[in-house]
Amino acid sequence: MPDIKIPALGESVAGGQIAKWHFNNGDAVKVGDILLTLETDKVAAEVTAEFSGVLTIGKQAGEDVEVGATVGSIAEGAAAPAAAEAPKPAPAAAPEPAKAEEAKPAAAAPAPEPKPAPKSEAAPAPAPAPKPAAPAPAPAKPEGRTTRKKMSPLRKKIAEQLVSAQQTAAILTTFNECDMSNIMAMRSKLQDSFVKTHGVKLGFMSFFVKAVVEALKAVPAINVRVEGDEIIQNHFYDIGVAVGTEKGLIVPVLRDTDQKSFAEIEKDILAYAAKAKEGKISIPDLSGGVFTISNGGVYGSLLSTPIINPPQSAILGMHTIQQRPIAVDGQVVIRPMMYLALSYDHRVVDGKEAVTFLIRIKDCIENPARMLVGA
Repeated sequence: MPDIKIPALGESVAGGQIAKWHFNNGDAVKVGDILLTLETDKVAAEVTAEFSGVLTIGKQAGEDVEVGATVGSIAEGAAAPAAAEAPKPAPAAAPEPAKAEEAKPAAAAPAPEPKPAPKSEAAPAPAPAPKPAAPAPAPAKPEGRTTRKKMSPLRKKIAEQLVSAQQTAAILTTFNECDMSNIMAMRSKLQDSFVKTHGVKLGFMSFFVKAVVEALKAVPAINVRVEGDEIIQNHFYDIGVAVGTEKGLIVPVLRDTDQKSFAEIEKDILAYAAKAKEGKISIPDLSGGVFTISNGGVYGSLLSTPIINPPQSAILGMHTIQQRPIAVDGQVVIRPMMYLALSYDHRVVDGKEAVTFLIRIKDCIENPARMLVGA
């Protein structure tokens, strides 16, 4: 009887939690069927059947398992006998009609007598009905006040990462705001032709990714990470984009964004969004980013202080676009404004560098044509 074992999921993943079995104990399965979904501290992985037969579940949903652990087995060739057992209940049902025939004459004799009896008892009959209904809600109240569930591996990993970032990095946040008028006008003007040419919409995120690349080139001190007592300078531009899912926050990484067009970046973002929705994000998708962008604005956040994604040294927080009065050439005008927040590790990034970096992003967003010509 072949065992079902948790496969290796990456060199940094030691195990996970069984999120769900897709078959019940005793079900017939075929080669390639998805048997269970395993949640790790990084991704959700699916374990498929390598044999056909009848499934025996050894570990239940919610249990923690390590790589290589046996979680069940498959009895090869046992599906046919299981089907053969189906007709067995038929003969067992045969004696039941005989009992029914004996019951019929017994019920036939008193049948006329009980008919008047229910009439006289019809009134008291409903009286006991409400009595059992009363105690039913009583036990439900304490059970509904709280719900306890085990923390998923992903949520535990997020918690560990956030606490680690707070404890090991000297995090500071600098703020600014940008006028979104020009970028919104450009999107509106180019949207139809962009969709017709590339098959995807031109969103704000591709502008911000490109702005981050320009800022990282202008202030390379931000594009570093700390390893022990060494500072590693990165010479590439793999940008992480934080994505909220039902199971927690993940940060898929857009590769070589300095070499990609706006359309290629938008397509990459859509592809990651689809993979995240289907639970298909893999460990390589989340690894190797040098900088992260978090868009709390999609949830309506006006201002926040994002936490660094270790081992990176900075993170940009985008926020909701809000019509606000600002001064332009001595006149008060209403413009679509967005607050920007840059959290950075003060151990390796000085305040001057952080402020210069954020102002560079502001300049790129307020003058998007500069990014197209490299000005």
